[in-house]
Amino acid sequence: MNEQMKELQLHYIDYGNKEGDTILFLHGWGQNIEMMKPVGDAFQKDYRIVIIDLPGFGKSEEPKTVWTLYDYVDCIHQFLLRKNIQNPILFGHSFGGKIALLYASQYDTKKLIVCGSPYRKAIEKVSMKTKMLKSLKKVPGLKGLAETAKKHMGSTDYRNATPRMREILVEHVNLDITEQVKKISASTLIIWGDQDEAVPLECAYELEKLIRDAGVILYPGGSHYAYLEGLKRTINVVRVFLES
Repeated sequence: MNEQMKELQLHYIDYGNKEGDTILFLHGWGQNIEMMKPVGDAFQKDYRIVIIDLPGFGKSEEPKTVWTLYDYVDCIHQFLLRKNIQNPILFGHSFGGKIALLYASQYDTKKLIVCGSPYRKAIEKVSMKTKMLKSLKKVPGLKGLAETAKKHMGSTDYRNATPRMREILVEHVNLDITEQVKKISASTLIIWGDQDEAVPLECAYELEKLIRDAGVILYPGGSHYAYLEGLKRTINVVRVFLES
């Protein structure tokens, strides 16, 4: 890890059962801790819950250079080492899910849960960012978060983002991690809405084939934010997965 990465101010919350296994939550592009907390709260009795604002989002500092996804993985790995957390359970949505996939391909991961997570460049004419924002607006109780996300999603808001974060977004969208995904050995739960317009449903089933021990849970009518739209179902499904 370079010196600039070490000096980066990373905002996070760490709560729950400190004697239990750690679940690390990684949010999507343009989002923050609040997008993961509804799920994390449900597991705090039995698990240690760690949710971070990824660098460049929420209250975390923006990277001082243009980061690749590998830089984000390195940052998270070093963070976990400092917290003396080994073999974490990872829960990632979208951009955070792609980081989680890449992390699990390189480091010991007890279990992996990804929701609407891209792993290759999607061939779509309509902006993925715009679709993600439209989906977010449909989730009950998350209109405020939609306003925050607008700063980073959609064509106009993309132009309003800082030049560095725009370059990071381009790096993310163009990075194909298919070969890395094949190296994942952790049991993996893939949660997807069948109406996800940001990341095609076919990606869910492709991931299932690429990862040696993986299964897809489909949410009928669910958007890119299916894990929140069906929060109770997500909590139940994840609990069964973690206890199995």
